[in-house]
Amino acid sequence: MTPVELSRTVLHAVRRAVDGGELDVTVPERAVVTEPGPGGCGDFSTTIALQLARPAGQPPRRVAEILRPHLADADGVRDVVVTGPGFLNISLDDQADVLTALVREIRSRGAEYGHGDALAGEVVALRVPYEVRAEVVADAVVRIVATQGGRATVEHGEPVNLRPVPAPEDPAPLGPDAAQWALLHPAPHDRPRITADHLVQREGNPLFRVRYAHARIRSLSRNAARLGFTAEPGPLHEPTSQVSTSQVSTSLVSTGHEPTGQESAGQHEPTGHESAGHQPTAHGDPRFGHGAGRPYGDPLGPAADTAPAADTAPAADVDTGTDAQDVDTGTEAQEAEAQSGGAPRRTPVTTPPPPLQTPLADHPRVLALAATQRAPDRLARHLVTVADAVLPFLPCVLPRGEEKPSAAHRARLALAEAAGTVLAGGLSLLGIDAPEHL
Repeated sequence: MTPVELSRTVLHAVRRAVDGGELDVTVPERAVVTEPGPGGCGDFSTTIALQLARPAGQPPRRVAEILRPHLADADGVRDVVVTGPGFLNISLDDQADVLTALVREIRSRGAEYGHGDALAGEVVALRVPYEVRAEVVADAVVRIVATQGGRATVEHGEPVNLRPVPAPEDPAPLGPDAAQWALLHPAPHDRPRITADHLVQREGNPLFRVRYAHARIRSLSRNAARLGFTAEPGPLHEPTSQVSTSQVSTSLVSTGHEPTGQESAGQHEPTGHESAGHQPTAHGDPRFGHGAGRPYGDPLGPAADTAPAADTAPAADVDTGTDAQDVDTGTEAQEAEAQSGGAPRRTPVTTPPPPLQTPLADHPRVLALAATQRAPDRLARHLVTVADAVLPFLPCVLPRGEEKPSAAHRARLALAEAAGTVLAGGLSLLGIDAPEHL
């Protein structure tokens, strides 16, 4: 059951309570479900009881107790617990399937994931002043409103109903993408910063983090194809009783070298550093180490001879999927084979799951709010949240060292690509390019 399906289940429970005469309220159009907060439990939580308490004329806790049995009887729901003033905490039958189902939904809907009918059939008339930021915001609102089934029109005249704080100067010198972001990312009541900071490729630049995350994901997909596997939603871990194994061949031991994932796949993608004559080596290229300036444990890094600032982020086009400790010169392989009599080395999979479920599941709600409140800044900030959640996860997507592509690797790639779909779709709605290479 995906969060969207669970939201429908909550609304169905409200409708059953209304039809049974237990509640005298109008069934709302949406029910927000999120991960439980402090003091909560289960897989998801909803504040629908607090939302309905006033129109029902009853305390929120009483409304929650009325809705609890209707939710508990729904298919896919294992248990429902009421906590605090009236939070409904929902436990699902199979928690592992929640993320898998979410990834499948994003993959099936593609760029239309998050589109809904919150404004179905409505015409939103936007009246803006002759000012560049107002024009840019209105243009983004038109696209976002269309995702919710509505239609927005833009005209100039009084009374103005969309007037964000004007830009202090012309943003055109920043270029189209950075200019769009500089005008759309701040809240309407905040004055936008028209500075070169929006062009700097560092982790302190939110626009760079979002576009860099998308480019990294696209790079992982290309490199996975070279390794011979594609994305497939599923559990992110191998079963605890299963470990990946690989036989150390005689030829590798004799040469004292084992291939990394990229070598076994053939050639890797060239970068600007390699085209300039720099060939990567295990010890001479910071992409294989943990040097300064690589955010989020990124296995990539800038060329050693560029002397970047400490927070400079790496080039995104090539992903080797290896860190310094994963580059095997063959010495350990020889020792392991000598000690085990030629038995295969065993490498357990210990990658923790990513905190991606909440921001990905929250995308439809954020998109609906951005449309109904005429606030593209909500979408821009949400994309930063998604990027910051996916970047630490990316280094574990591809196999490392002796690992062979497994079902867990395919599932991790599917999750990463789902995040890339959300990032690309959101940037497109903001009028910003989502690069394949960065």
